[in-house]
This record gives sequence, structure tokens and C-alpha cells, in this order.
Amino acid sequence: MRLEDALAPWLLERRWFAGKGRTLRDLSVVADTEVVAGDPALRHLLVLVSHGTTADHYQIFIGLRWDLPDWLEHARIGTLEDGRHVYDALHDPELTRVLLRAIAADDTIAPLTFHREPGAEIDTELDSIVLTAEQSNTSLVYGEESILKVFRRVSPGPNPDLEVTSALNRLGSAHIAQPYGSVETTMDGVTTTLAILSKFLRTATDGWTLAATSVRDLYAQDLYESDAVSAADAGGDFSGEAHRLGVATAQVHHDLAEAFGTEELSPESLHETAEQMYRRLDLAAAAVPELAPYVDMIGHAYSALGKINDPVPAQRVHGDYHLGQVMRTDSGWILLDFEGEPATPLAQRRARSSPLRDVAGMLRSFEYAARFQLLTNPGSERLHDAAREWSRRNSSAFCAGYAEGGGLDPAANDVLLRALTLDKAVYEVMYEARHRPSWLPIPLESLADFPD
Repeated sequence: MRLEDALAPWLLERRWFAGKGRTLRDLSVVADTEVVAGDPALRHLLVLVSHGTTADHYQIFIGLRWDLPDWLEHARIGTLEDGRHVYDALHDPELTRVLLRAIAADDTIAPLTFHREPGAEIDTELDSIVLTAEQSNTSLVYGEESILKVFRRVSPGPNPDLEVTSALNRLGSAHIAQPYGSVETTMDGVTTTLAILSKFLRTATDGWTLAATSVRDLYAQDLYESDAVSAADAGGDFSGEAHRLGVATAQVHHDLAEAFGTEELSPESLHETAEQMYRRLDLAAAAVPELAPYVDMIGHAYSALGKINDPVPAQRVHGDYHLGQVMRTDSGWILLDFEGEPATPLAQRRARSSPLRDVAGMLRSFEYAARFQLLTNPGSERLHDAAREWSRRNSSAFCAGYAEGGGLDPAANDVLLRALTLDKAVYEVMYEARHRPSWLPIPLESLADFPD
């Protein structure tokens, strides 16, 4: 079997493959680098996949063995004509240790270059395991000391996650995971990020898990009390953490402004932003009839945005900010994954924007945390008010912390924040309708409860 013939069906089954539901028209290996010779061998592939009218590049580390042990059967890709077994090498600690050592040594295996961040201490004798929870990337944890995030779908240019964390690390930011190194290549004549090695936060818990625990505690207590229980009275009150997260977010925004500079969005730019929001709303309303009752309310918010006649600050932001992108450690909140929305063009992800865009993303995440458990809860009608109160309480705490931490005061910029938050909700309606219809009630019910 040819390598391309083995890769095609395997790719279609990967969670990180973006071409699901489209016909795979062509697959070609455009770069093939031998990293390790022998048995096992390690090769790095860049694969160009065409589907429909679009094409994407994917990177695949493949291993080759004459005898594939049972513990690697789950990573099998196929068997070549010469009898060697091909498999996903990221599941083979013997081969992934080579990547760790190359980063530590600032090695070059043309066209791959491995970089170690200044001052980074890397233990090169650690075995790796693959995390299973990710969708668009693959991450390897080395002995609970470091984590290597491998970008599966790659496009020419620097990855914002590496760009941002390296810059913030130089400023001494306390709210990022320290970057240790990276793997790069050249695509279309520009340096392109393939993987990032960072400190692994082994004692941390992600924000979504903490928030979901708080909500679960509130709902359980409410169901067993004769009177409704408020979010403030529940044992798992999250508002203190939401406040601290707001402060941390503001501090990271301050560091981003120092590292990458600032500018102002003119009134004309804001008017154009409002027009873009209107267009997205029209498309969503046409595609999802359930959105109709809220179109006028949303449109009024966009109209108010278009009438702003003063410039507003803009800077580099996170770009895909929600509770799943933050981790609570013993020392405080850590922000992760600064690459932005992967489906958005790189230039747009690196562009400056209002920092309240990140605030809006987190406020929408509080809505999801409060409401997603109602989808399967038999007491959902009784818990509706509790869900709304939980979201509003934690949103207020986050905004207060953000303002106290030096961020743009959400209360003083409510017109901008309202428009950004509703634009995010419209995006959610479209996403859920297309990809996860059972979750469509979450954004729709939050729109029904949206404060005046």
C-alpha cells in the first residue's frame, strides 16, 4: 500500500480533521523529513488535502516499524508495500523523546528547526502520553513537567499562541504557562509554527470544570430545599473566582498592550463593525427561524454601537476566550491558547481589537456553564431562575474584577460590550444549529433572558 493510500482513510477518522462531511478529492505529501532512521523510524510529513474548492495542510509525525507491538495497535495507519507498519508516532514515547531532546538542544533537521526559549529547563528523559480531550490539536504530556501542543492543521506564518506567550513571558507575566520551546518550518517562504512546548500545569483545574461544579452544587441544593436557593447561598459559590479571573484577565490585557502596542478604533470603524454584525444577524435569522423573536432586540444593540462617535481603545486580545481556556492553579488563574479562533484567518487573529471582545466571550461562557446542565435535568423549569441568577452574579463579579484590575470598565462601555456579547450569541446560535442542535436552547434561552 502506498503511504498516501493509507493516510486518506485514516485522516477522515481523526477528530482534528477539518474536512468531515466533504469529499476528499486529493491527498499529496508535499514535505517528507526523516527525523530518525532505523527501526523504529520517525518521519515528519506535511500533507496537502483537497476537498471541494478548498485545501488544507496537515502535519503528521509517522512512525515505521517492522513489528508493531500491541500497545501501538490503536495508532496504526496502515502497512506499506515493503511490509513496514505505519502509525501515528505521537503515541510512541521512544520517538517523541527525540522531539523533546531536539528542542532542548536547539537542533535543526532541515527543514525543521527546534528552538528552546532562553532560560527554559527541559528534562529530556521523560516519557510522553497523549491527551485525549482536544479537537484541533494533539498534546503530549512529558512526565507531568511539560506539554507539547502539536498543531495538526497548519497554515503559513507564526502561531499567535507562541508569539503571545513568548512576549508575555519576557515581561514576566504571572498569568501564562511558561513557554519552553517550539518546532518550526518554512511554508510559502515564511516561518511557520508546528508545535509549542510549555510548562505543564499538573495541579491546575480548568475554569469550565470549576464553574460546572458550582452550578451542579447550586442545582442539587435547590432541588432539595423547599425554597429556591440563591447562587450566593450555594456551597459552591463561584463569584470569588470569577472576580479573581476578571482581575487576571485585565492584567494580561495590560501586558498584551505593552508587548504589542495599542491603537484606537475610529467611529467609522465602529460603524462598519456594526454593519458586519447586522449581516451576520441576517444570515443567522434566515438559517435559524428560532432566532426571529430576538432579532429586533439584537438589532437595537447594533444600532446603538453604530452611533458611537468617540474612538475606543484596541489592542491584541486572546480572541477565543472562555472558561475552557483558563486554569486555576495554587497561585492564581492562568490563561491558555492565545492562537484565537482556528477557523479565522491568521491576519485577523493577530489584528488589534477591543479588549471587551474577550470580556464578552467570558460572559457568554458563564451563560453556557449555567445552562448546559439544564438540558438533561428533570427540574429544568424550576431551575431556570437559578441559572439566570448564577450567570448574572458571576458576570457581574468578573466585570468588577476586570475594572478593578485596570481593564476598560465594562459598566462605562456598556453599549460596546452589549453589542459584542450579542454578536457572540448570534454566532453560537449558528454553530449549535449546524453542529450541535441539542444545545441550541442554550443560546436561545439566554437571549430570552438577556437584560434590558
